[in-house]
Amino acid sequence: MSVTLKVDLITPSIKKIQRKLKNLPKEAFNVFSDQTPVRTGNAKNKTRLRGDTIEADYNYAKVLDKGRHMTNRGMRGSNQAPRGMTKPTQEFIKRRLKDILAGK
Repeated sequence: MSVTLKVDLITPSIKKIQRKLKNLPKEAFNVFSDQTPVRTGNAKNKTRLRGDTIEADYNYAKVLDKGRHMTNRGMRGSNQAPRGMTKPTQEFIKRRLKDILAGK
């Protein structure tokens, strides 16, 4: 008994998945940007997508990304991003990857 697999049927699906995966960094950047708090606009203006890396280039990026939290100096972070930006973005990426691999 032999099994035959027609590769021509797989190739279009792989190409479709590759196209969607290529767009994933931009989609993730948009989620990260949407999660970034806005008071003066500095944080959003200094957040960039370089290749497949999101760079938040401002001196209080770590504070905002840690989310709303208590320190020995009182509450830190932003009410606008209580979970920070990275965690929601990572959750989006996981969901999106599942969808892409499921053909959605």
